[in-house]
Amino acid sequence: MRFRTFCSSFLFIILLCALIFGGYTFFKDLDGPEISIFPDNGRISQNAMLRVTMKDPSGIRSVKVGIRKNNALIPVFTKDFDEILPEQTVEVSFRDVQLKEGSLDLEIRSKDGSKAGFGQGNTKTLLLPFRFDSKPPYISLKTGAPNVRRGGTGMVSFEVDEDVEKCGILIDSYFIPAYKQKDGTYICFFPFPYSMTVPDFKKALQITATDLAGNVTQNQLHVLAYERRFKTDKINISDEFLQMVQAKLGNLAPMARTPLECYLYINNTERLANSRELLAIGRDTAQAMLWEGRFERLPRSAARAGFADHRQLFYKGSQVGESYHLGYDFASVRNAEVPAANNGRVVYTGTMGIYGNLIVIDHGLGIMSLYSHLSQIMVQKGDIVTKGKIIGHTGTTGLAFGDHLHFGILCAGIEVTPLEWIDAKWIRDNITGRLGKEAN
Repeated sequence: MRFRTFCSSFLFIILLCALIFGGYTFFKDLDGPEISIFPDNGRISQNAMLRVTMKDPSGIRSVKVGIRKNNALIPVFTKDFDEILPEQTVEVSFRDVQLKEGSLDLEIRSKDGSKAGFGQGNTKTLLLPFRFDSKPPYISLKTGAPNVRRGGTGMVSFEVDEDVEKCGILIDSYFIPAYKQKDGTYICFFPFPYSMTVPDFKKALQITATDLAGNVTQNQLHVLAYERRFKTDKINISDEFLQMVQAKLGNLAPMARTPLECYLYINNTERLANSRELLAIGRDTAQAMLWEGRFERLPRSAARAGFADHRQLFYKGSQVGESYHLGYDFASVRNAEVPAANNGRVVYTGTMGIYGNLIVIDHGLGIMSLYSHLSQIMVQKGDIVTKGKIIGHTGTTGLAFGDHLHFGILCAGIEVTPLEWIDAKWIRDNITGRLGKEAN
């Protein structure tokens, strides 16, 4: 009797545990996946690409995307995942969807990997109001064809007839953003790279805008482009110079076996890496013009090297390399005070390869000034500076062996000639006068 009672109790406990375990298994997750989309701007077109992200602790099993219009569902995208992960992201294209302009509902249905519904999982359906838009934006120039010389800076102002995701200038595949102003117009400063010829530059230059639905307008931008000649020098490199470079900057080329290898690595690979860093820094810019009037050069100084000076490097009678000097070298007295060339915000301070101790100041709209080879830096990233404020002292850091200031101007992260920016007449004729602003 006791044995039967014990067995009955034991079976009851097992059954209860099974029911509890089964209930926990099937009912622990009753919520469907969390669904988010990007961009979430309520616009799509056949050019649009929608990124759908789904999250669920039980994993994501499947997703279906469709367009619901006039009580009909048009399938767009379906995927069953081979591996059930807690997060999945898919990209949905609308290129093959035939729709007319107007309102619609975007339906996203995703199923998780839980055992709910007797193993079927939970389903979450998201219904979002969208508009199908196939009309590309219209760009209207406010300023005429800009004058721009090789190695210099150009500027355009324009309007777009609708809200856009991005707009600006394309030079081949390099995109330079335009910045929206308070009156609704856009301003874009763009460089004429010193390495391009006039015909190649004019052919590569386009103005573009992408609206919220992904429609793209891309038109050739007509400019008055002019040649500019740059100086070429043949420089003989001595063993003494190479040894000085390796002793000073050998940490930049730790794998170099000889002083010549060290110098060539720094002159080529390190220089290129620094250019890429400047491109990244060039994106950290204000959307308004922070500067006023012409830019100030180092006081009481003499120019020692010009912009885009072409240096052909020879060692023991053979050419071993070349470089282009992308700035102006100004020499004054040792450890001379360096003033900020114009009003702005400090976006970089620190040591950077061939530049040594470096300061970069943002003046808005992608225009920045660069101060390198400094012996002392007296500002920090984020500081707001005014024209003439002392920010550091000249020196010989980086790839420099005589005390001087390497002064540069960046346009969208690309170095352009500073001579235009220290010329009040050039600024008035090419920028402020065209924008209807006053210049000093």
